[in-house]
Amino acid sequence: VQLQAFGGGLVQAGERLTLSCAISGRTASIYAMGWFRQAPGKERESVAAVGWGGRNQVYADSVKGRFVISWANGRSISYLHSSSLKHEDTAVYYCAARTRAFPGGGVVFAPRDYDSWGQGTLVTVSS
Repeated sequence: VQLQAFGGGLVQAGERLTLSCAISGRTASIYAMGWFRQAPGKERESVAAVGWGGRNQVYADSVKGRFVISWANGRSISYLHSSSLKHEDTAVYYCAARTRAFPGGGVVFAPRDYDSWGQGTLVTVSS
């Protein structure tokens, strides 16, 4: 599976932005999709993830109520819709896919749980 995130840019605080992730290859092998971000000088952190079938969405507390992840299994694109953006949302955003089954179904959320990563897209939120 190959992924490429795009749609980043410079936005004002309070505005909306939608990031897209183009997915190619064996899309049917994806069990979960996730979005992650890494701010300068910080570790990569989880933002949002969704399990197989588009169910079981999970969000970081810092983005809950402001970000929405979109993906349906077998689809070749995932979105991360963001609103009410804050300066602290500034980061390089990555999409990733989990292509190995995991017990219990549901969704996995940690970066280490994902095995296919795309190049990131930079989001800069000016305050």
